[in-house]
Amino acid sequence: MIVLACLSRFMPHPPNFSPVAAVALFGGAFFANRTLAILVPIVALLISDLIMAAGNGGLYSSYLGSTSQILVFGAMVLTSIIGFSLRNNKRSLPVIGAAIVSTALFFLITNFGAFMSYAMYPKTFAGLGQAYVAGIPFLKWSLLSTLMYSGILFGGFQLLRRTSPALQAQTV
Repeated sequence: MIVLACLSRFMPHPPNFSPVAAVALFGGAFFANRTLAILVPIVALLISDLIMAAGNGGLYSSYLGSTSQILVFGAMVLTSIIGFSLRNNKRSLPVIGAAIVSTALFFLITNFGAFMSYAMYPKTFAGLGQAYVAGIPFLKWSLLSTLMYSGILFGGFQLLRRTSPALQAQTV
């Protein structure tokens, strides 16, 4: 399920409509090994970023190793850590809450990074506001994708658990 969710990053989609945050939440909630729970979404991002840079070149290649990429990776680490809080409570409301909180943190972190990194934003409170306002269209898609893919991953895994005795353990 995680591999399929990550491969969907290569399908046509709205900006920031990605399964990776949901994968991070899911890994944090279900993976017995916390290091693996953090590494899986980071490796998925890194591999897909490298593939997109190889295919698109130009501007996307300059993203590799940038402050923006590092902040995205950091936000995904935080999302995995938020997923740890779901280990003992994987019902719908806590998962929805974790998806909302992780999306909000991603928005705050990455748009602050845009504010700090790009000359187009004056280094004032108003410039910070401009960076956050500019990110609002992306926030909508991030939230929708994180909620949708979380529903697919968490709900799908619960359905699989009902049909497969091997998946009855609390973590994978």
